[in-house]
Amino acid sequence: MNDKTSFIKRAIAYMRLHPILTNFVLIVIAAFIVAWLILRFLAVWTHHGDQEKVPDLKGMSYVAARDVLKSGNLKAELTDSIFDDTYAPGTVVEQSPHSGAWVKPWRTVYLTIVAYSPKMVTVPDYYNVSMRQGVSMFEGLGVKKVSVVTVPSEYRDLVLSAKFNGLEVRPGTRIPASAVITLEVGSGYDTDEEEIEITSDETE
Repeated sequence: MNDKTSFIKRAIAYMRLHPILTNFVLIVIAAFIVAWLILRFLAVWTHHGDQEKVPDLKGMSYVAARDVLKSGNLKAELTDSIFDDTYAPGTVVEQSPHSGAWVKPWRTVYLTIVAYSPKMVTVPDYYNVSMRQGVSMFEGLGVKKVSVVTVPSEYRDLVLSAKFNGLEVRPGTRIPASAVITLEVGSGYDTDEEEIEITSDETE
């Protein structure tokens, strides 16, 4: 009988004599094994130790940014859109996490893009207000392109109409904020000049 066989027999005999202690030892060993397996599983599941660098997506179209993220084992999610006429619709203007950040594979990168449809605003009641007030009304809505032309009228500096693409827009009309608005403002009549002309005609 070799030493190995003798050890096994002694261990079995000891286990029979002390079943409670033996069960406790087996439970502890089993617990360590289960804990080790769980940790290994979590390491694989969470890609422990694996990292991906977030690229700079600003200025890209949403479709291009999504493809770039996918090729880098990351995901894209559109969270918001803003109105900005300095960029093409669909352009990425904000991202989170920021470019250069290191994240786990398949982390979601949240994107803010320029809205595909223009911002719409409601034409205010501009009738019978001064030129300065009329311009302020439209600029306050976000309409940045407001021009002024004078038209014959006895009411000097008074807004008579507002036009978009050559057509008059009335209060309550919906227009894009990017619209070019032309305000027609009264030029006013010079009464003294008219009286002089009339007197001159009568004299003749």
